[in-house]
Amino acid sequence: MDIRTDDLSGAAIAAFQEQHLQDMRVTSPPESKHALDLNGLRDPSVTFWTLWLGERIAACAAIQVLDADHVELKSMRTAHDLRGQGFASALLGHAIKQARARGHRRISLETGTRAFFAPA
Repeated sequence: MDIRTDDLSGAAIAAFQEQHLQDMRVTSPPESKHALDLNGLRDPSVTFWTLWLGERIAACAAIQVLDADHVELKSMRTAHDLRGQGFASALLGHAIKQARARGHRRISLETGTRAFFAPA
């Protein structure tokens, strides 16, 4: 397992994020879609990580700086066939550690209320 800061330029992450956006389109009402696309994730206020198993992306997560004290967790996703194995927990721990190291004191998560979002 290898967690990397990702610049979102590779084809593998583009495909992984497109699956994420497709899931959001299916599971979220139109007025409640807040997932960032690749351009949004490339904003300087966002740090994006991928968790790799060998040559495969297993999961991803990001934080977006809202202000000096506050970040929001964004784009948290685990590959469908790898869910329940602790990859999201590893990335969440990494994101929290990074946010604390940068001096942020608050981390928020905006998520849906449907069953799909229950793990969040």
